[in-house]
Amino acid sequence: MSSSFNWSALAVAIGAVFLFWTLSSTSSSPFMRSFPRLQNKRICLLIAHPDDEAMFFAPTVLALTRPELGNHLKILCFSTGDADGLGDIRKEELKKSALSLGVRDEADVFVVDDPTRFPDSMSKNWPENDVSSLLASAFAPELAATLNGTAKKDPKKAPTATIDVLLTFDRDGVSNHPNHRSLYHGAVNFIQILMKGKEGFASPVTLYTLTSLPIWRKYAGVLDAPMTMLQGAWSNLISAFGSKRTGSETGPKRLLFVSSIQEWMTAQSAMVNGHKSQMVWFRWGWITIGRYMTVNDLKREKV
Repeated sequence: MSSSFNWSALAVAIGAVFLFWTLSSTSSSPFMRSFPRLQNKRICLLIAHPDDEAMFFAPTVLALTRPELGNHLKILCFSTGDADGLGDIRKEELKKSALSLGVRDEADVFVVDDPTRFPDSMSKNWPENDVSSLLASAFAPELAATLNGTAKKDPKKAPTATIDVLLTFDRDGVSNHPNHRSLYHGAVNFIQILMKGKEGFASPVTLYTLTSLPIWRKYAGVLDAPMTMLQGAWSNLISAFGSKRTGSETGPKRLLFVSSIQEWMTAQSAMVNGHKSQMVWFRWGWITIGRYMTVNDLKREKV
């Protein structure tokens, strides 16, 4: 009797979570509309390997590429994922996956093929100066000119960039992968260099990082959605009554993206059909019960 009651209670609880997810995760729901959005922004997602965009950032990409928001999202991948000699295949897989997630064009996906500086490796960190130098070359031409000595930095001129928002992993890299962590440190270093000697100006680039979570939440799948959404609502409430924003801070403090059932299925397809070379047995578990396939919460970094 007791055992039967426990299973029944569990079934009811799980059913309630799925109902909550179904009713709350659509873009038209009052709950989701209460969270801050990015609109009309030039956005770059920094990833370390082809498939990161689907396995970790799918809810973010799906949300930010909605046409009605007017964003232009690009993906910059710092390696071909050539650890197993499949780099050329994986580059093409990334393009296919990105397009299925809503990226406008193949030209909006760029893959760095420089294994000397950025090897696909579980044991190597990428130098943050190499990451930040590449970001400067890609998105801050005036800064790049000062770094290579062809121009002098003018402290009276506002810093400029060709993007508004940078998205990447946080300092723990979600999976603690050294390549993921390196992107965080490189992105922070890029903005620090961009703003060096520019006191009084706001940074033209806002950095958001994907929150790393303990393993039990990583594999909670959609069951983690209510907890994250309630935490986000509480954070928004505190922020609304909290300290005033300083002139150097731009953009909401946190971003929350919860995929609908249809979007979750799109993310599944991006991995299964886009990254066929990577669909070994354990990835089926990740895409089925991995929380990052459904829920992304990102925080604005204070740099």
